[in-house]
Amino acid sequence: MDTHAASDEDRSFRAAFEACAVQPAAFNHEAHLRLAYVYLVEYGSPKAHERMRQSLLAFLAHYGVPPEKYHETLTKAWVLAVSHFMDRAASSSFAEFAANSQPLLNSKAMLTHYTAERLFSQEARAAYVEPDLAAIPKPRQG
Repeated sequence: MDTHAASDEDRSFRAAFEACAVQPAAFNHEAHLRLAYVYLVEYGSPKAHERMRQSLLAFLAHYGVPPEKYHETLTKAWVLAVSHFMDRAASSSFAEFAANSQPLLNSKAMLTHYTAERLFSQEARAAYVEPDLAAIPKPRQG
């Protein structure tokens, strides 16, 4: 993903999140996307997904949130979606990427790929499940 870069602010955000200096109330949908974007810039896919999982679980533990709050399918699906949109156009920061990727900013977008029953199941929370409505495009290789 050499056509993308993270700004100094993006890297500072990632570092703050990893240090648990971001408050849970401030870690909204756009912040999740930003973290996924930075990890994809820095590590590529699928390593970005692994880093995202590790960071989210550490964040939950730091704030005393039960690990069951973590949702594996949503995490991987959003990383895949961010990666798919990164394949569409270059960007020099998350802000530029987000401006050109408006559909991702809708936190309910995964419900166009999954039925609510499947997405919010215990199975989907514990392990990645494939969409039952529409596939999420896989990232380009190489």
